[in-house]
Amino acid sequence: MGIFDALFHRPDINAAVDEYRNTPGAYLIDVRTGPEYEAGHIEGSINVPLHSVHFIVNHVHDIDAPLYVYCQSGARSGQATSMFKEMGFKNVKNIGGVNRYKGKLVR
Repeated sequence: MGIFDALFHRPDINAAVDEYRNTPGAYLIDVRTGPEYEAGHIEGSINVPLHSVHFIVNHVHDIDAPLYVYCQSGARSGQATSMFKEMGFKNVKNIGGVNRYKGKLVR
């Protein structure tokens, strides 16, 4: 992978959702707003909007639990991933944006 690819590589949300589904104890976290989440989200995801990421502790009690984080395009999930790590979560992955998800969304 060249420098250009490394700089502009986007996570494959489809592969990551499969990985989440095959990882015991993992959480799928949607950090979009409530209305965005209600308009269509990945089945099994938990809505923890970026502006209130501290509420993650209401859903996840194990700082070692795998967290798969997504948003609309991948930008907010990148911010949230950093914030979750700062909160002490150890296994956090930004999986990108739901706009690239090929599966069915729950409405």
